[in-house]
Amino acid sequence: MPEIEGHEATRLIRTDLSNPNRQSPIVALTAHAMKGDREACLDARMDDYLTKPINALKLTKALNRRKSKKDDAQ
Repeated sequence: MPEIEGHEATRLIRTDLSNPNRQSPIVALTAHAMKGDREACLDARMDDYLTKPINALKLTKALNRRKSKKDDAQ
């Protein structure tokens, strides 16, 4: 990201109480697949983590996990 990296952007979105979208799903999409990257994204309060190249099945599963959590909360 040109101005701010994804972890910090997520933290800002999640902590801005005036932001009506602060609970919007955030899924990391990264070329980084190093040990600890997934945990760092989840620690930053992202909802999920996917690596490139995109795998359609993994993307569908990530979206379904988020939908399932949303349905459970209602």
